[in-house]
Amino acid sequence: GLYLIIRGEVQLINADRRTEVALRPGELFGYGTPASAAGAWSARVSEDALLARVASTDVDALCAAQPSLQCFIAPEPTVVADAHQAQPGLNLLPTSVRALIKRSPITLPPDTSIRDAAKLMSEQRVSSVLIVSQGRLSGVVTDRDLRNRVIAQGTDTSRPLSDIATPQPLTMDVRDPAFEALLLMTRHNIHHVPITDGDALVGVITATDLNVHHSTSPVFLAGEIYKQQTLEGLAAAAARVGLLQQNLAASGASAYSSGRMITAITDAITCRLLQLAEAKLGPPPIDYVWVAAGSQARSEQTARSDQDNCMVIDDAFDRARHGEYFNALSGFVCDGLAACGYLHCPGEMMAMTDLWRQPKSRWLHYFRKWTDQPEPRALMLTCVFFDLRAIYGKASLLDELRREMLSMTQGKRMFLAHMVGNALTHTPPLGLFRAISTIRSGEHRGTIDFKHSGIVPVVDLARVYALAGGHEAINTFDRLDVAATGGEISGQSARDLRETLEFIARIRIRHQACQIAAGQKADNFVKPDELSNFERSQLKDAFGVVQTLQSVLGQRYQAGRF
Repeated sequence: GLYLIIRGEVQLINADRRTEVALRPGELFGYGTPASAAGAWSARVSEDALLARVASTDVDALCAAQPSLQCFIAPEPTVVADAHQAQPGLNLLPTSVRALIKRSPITLPPDTSIRDAAKLMSEQRVSSVLIVSQGRLSGVVTDRDLRNRVIAQGTDTSRPLSDIATPQPLTMDVRDPAFEALLLMTRHNIHHVPITDGDALVGVITATDLNVHHSTSPVFLAGEIYKQQTLEGLAAAAARVGLLQQNLAASGASAYSSGRMITAITDAITCRLLQLAEAKLGPPPIDYVWVAAGSQARSEQTARSDQDNCMVIDDAFDRARHGEYFNALSGFVCDGLAACGYLHCPGEMMAMTDLWRQPKSRWLHYFRKWTDQPEPRALMLTCVFFDLRAIYGKASLLDELRREMLSMTQGKRMFLAHMVGNALTHTPPLGLFRAISTIRSGEHRGTIDFKHSGIVPVVDLARVYALAGGHEAINTFDRLDVAATGGEISGQSARDLRETLEFIARIRIRHQACQIAAGQKADNFVKPDELSNFERSQLKDAFGVVQTLQSVLGQRYQAGRF
């Protein structure tokens, strides 16, 4: 059943994950909540408690009658509106990797011949073998390696297996959510992931295990993207992102997982464009890293996204010798992204703009100036360029830059105070008596801007918390978690903001999915009559959470205790 805590406190305990969560009056647990499907959870009370219980069959009936309840409980994917259109394998967040392991891994020493390994794979009917040397995983060989590295190249099959292996493969822990495996495969264009339990190898999961061999699934779509040799082919693949968002919405996927999956496709398109650019222009003369900014950096994109990006180049950069190459490369990629549906940034915050294609030392100068002189334009730029993530190239260039950037912001009270003031310019649309206010004039009259009035205020708060604590997290959900751990915000307030962001973002994703399905251009403007009475009530509460925490941050700033 589904339980509501009326009085007392309940401890939820997951021995596998070594996790313990304290729940208080007003909170739910049991059937239909994430904990019910994320492993072996048990509940414990240390004192008298009063709980209300709803049988699982009644929960199903309630959700079928009122689909908006899916924002809070999701017992069965079949009760989600239009779930019959959803592709299987997308709602993987509550499933653990352990549940996908079908058999023990096949392991071989590195000196095994290619012929013997292929024979064993055929006998065991597996698509991969793991190479283990001195008790440690050293490589993986898949059926694709046999095709591409042996048959296609006429390699002598008596050679050792290690000659064709992928060394040091990416792995996952058996306790990780299956969604993370899906994301890993999508980002790196791989189809096999070894699974470990501590130092022990316990299995291999494949794209097939995730049930995602469909034309709009993230792994399949990423694979198609990396196969494309022309911009036209990439644009055709990118056109499927809208359908992917529809399927994610219909599957009841969380906003957190949807954002990461959709962003992973943007990453794949960007990487493939850079590969095509380098094939056309030749290898880069010096090291560089292509960097995503804004929502792509935070892994919070939807199918309706502009592009925000920049480039950090090695300090050996000489404009006379290297400028033409990087100008051509960045132009090719930014124009290519535009052709794939990622519009040019209206503010020209893109790598094709000279200002945002600079050596690392110049970027340090930018950040130092923005933190020392936080005037309005500097604050606007920090909201874009303090959210950065390496996409392609030498990632260490950005890692070094990020460490120095965070050292500039942590504890810098004047700069943080200005950041707080900037964050408070985006406020939830709550009017008199906490009524939701709609846009009063213009093209979007009578709607609510779910991006700038709902999501951006939470993103801004989380960014301030991260900069205040010097935390490296970029995703807004992750920033709230680490901010709670670091003491920049209470654990309860962090949970409130996470749930607020999830609720608002899911409505936005659903709204856009409906527009895409109707052949309309996706936007962020939701009419109140699109929402049920229940959702409107919850939206008021969500906006109230943001308003309260903005007030708390403002008071802390005004008191000079930031």
